[in-house]
Amino acid sequence: MIKGFGGVFWRTINLEVTKKWYSEVLKLEMGDWNGTVIAPQPGNETIFSFFAEEDRYFPTSQQVMLNFQVHHIDEMIQHLERLGVPLAKNKESSEFGTFIWIEDPDGRLVELWEK
Repeated sequence: MIKGFGGVFWRTINLEVTKKWYSEVLKLEMGDWNGTVIAPQPGNETIFSFFAEEDRYFPTSQQVMLNFQVHHIDEMIQHLERLGVPLAKNKESSEFGTFIWIEDPDGRLVELWEK
């Protein structure tokens, strides 16, 4: 019955700062309506997964974690370094891919993933 995600929505402390950060850091072109459309690309997929309350993969104080797929994680790291955005978690690789974490202006951890 479900054909895909319709969107991800949340409240932010400072709308303009957060929009600018996501635009500059993650290159998401934010529209006048405070959002963007991320069109699916071949080989791209959206994961929907639950974590147990006590799971320590990301802090229990954060109920939801965004995960964005990137084409080249090393290029993304160089981009972040140029902007002065520190990694909240260094590059880790597993059978699922390569991951890094950064923090948005509200202190939310954001995971970046190269599959």
